[in-house]
Amino acid sequence: LTGLGTISPATHKARDARHFRAIIAARKNLAHANAELEAAVAAARAAGDSWTVIGAALETSRQAAFQRFGTKG
Repeated sequence: LTGLGTISPATHKARDARHFRAIIAARKNLAHANAELEAAVAAARAAGDSWTVIGAALETSRQAAFQRFGTKG
């Protein structure tokens, strides 16, 4: 990844940063949503819900649900 330090003001015209800020906010929201989803799946498993039920809630197969969430912890 390249950081902001690699962008030179001499070669990049100053612009409104609203889109940049929107990307950062969306990335943070996505990270929060992913953590919330992982916690919800873990709680469902702890409560005894099957991978079939969890897959249905995720609109995917039980196998895909397990592949994504079953191997954690």
